[in-house]
Order: sequence, then C-alpha cells, then structure tokens
Amino acid sequence: MREALKEAGKAFDLGEVPVGCVIVRDGEIIARGHNLTETAKDPTVHAEMNALREAAEKLGGWRLPGCSVYVTCEPCAMCAGAMVWARIEKLYIGADDPKAGACGSVVNVASNEGLNHRIKVERGVLSEECGSILKEFFRTLRIK
Repeated sequence: MREALKEAGKAFDLGEVPVGCVIVRDGEIIARGHNLTETAKDPTVHAEMNALREAAEKLGGWRLPGCSVYVTCEPCAMCAGAMVWARIEKLYIGADDPKAGACGSVVNVASNEGLNHRIKVERGVLSEECGSILKEFFRTLRIK
C-alpha cells in the first residue's frame, strides 16, 4: 500500500484526485497507476484502470488471475467491474469512499453474488494515510 500511496502522491502533484494503485503477482509489483482524468480529459483513466491496462499488457492478456490490487481509495463501479472482469484475486483498500465506493460502501460490485467472479476484499489498509492525502487535496482545493 505504501507504493500505492507514492502513486497517489504523483496524482496529487498533477492536481488530480490523489488515488494510487499497484498490482502485485507472485510478490512482485507488475503494474502501477494513478488518476489522470483531468490531465487526459478522460473519465476512464482512474488509477485502477491505468494499472489494469499495464498489468494486462505485461502479462499478455486481459485475465489477471493470481493478481492482487492495492488501491488507496475504494474503487468506483467502473473500476470494481473491470477488476471482476479481469479475475483479480484479492483487493486491498486503503480509505473507504462513502459517496461512490463500489466495494461495500455504496454498492458491492467486487463481491456481488450475481457476477461471474468475486474478489476477496480487505479494507482499511493504511487507512489513516490513505484518507489523509485525500482530505489534504480537497481542503487545498476548497481554499483555491
């Protein structure tokens, strides 16, 4: 999660919502991502989506079994759906997202019994640090 926090810091420095993500397979980070929605003017370039694309390219396919995702903020429905589709094994979440979280806060895409795959989810990993960078970002934004 500390590596995902580094990615969140990159987003923060760009003026993006500071969410970072890393994907791990066999104990090795195989992909990284941070939010780039404002920079790219594209609603799909969330931290998780960027990391999923990189992992798929590295592994040579869109199915990512045996991979774990570490993300600083609870994924939205788009990102959680993409992780289910990619067959992510485990998801580690830093801060909850009570307004748009799709892994239990608002809806639960990650563990939905009606879908073809369910992800094991662990919440609250370095939650204080993950929540702090988000709070600092939005506090700074309000001041501007």
